[in-house]
Amino acid sequence: MARHLSALKRARQNEKRRLRNQSRKTRVKNVVRQVRTAVAQKSLEEAQAALQSAIPTIARVAGKGTLHWRAAARKISRLTRQVNALQGA
Repeated sequence: MARHLSALKRARQNEKRRLRNQSRKTRVKNVVRQVRTAVAQKSLEEAQAALQSAIPTIARVAGKGTLHWRAAARKISRLTRQVNALQGA
């Protein structure tokens, strides 16, 4: 365990950040699951609504640095393509 004051503070900060990041990542997983579930049920309106709430959530998490911006862009792109494919079908 850390002994120096600065190391103790760093350990406290790391724990706070870990919990914050864990919460944000879980939120992203949940919104992605909502979109994919709506697509699987072939519910266009529900899928579009879920996508519209998922995009800002994913972008916000990327903006905070929890998720890499390219990973966020990839998730948004793939979800959008799924919803658009449902719309075209």
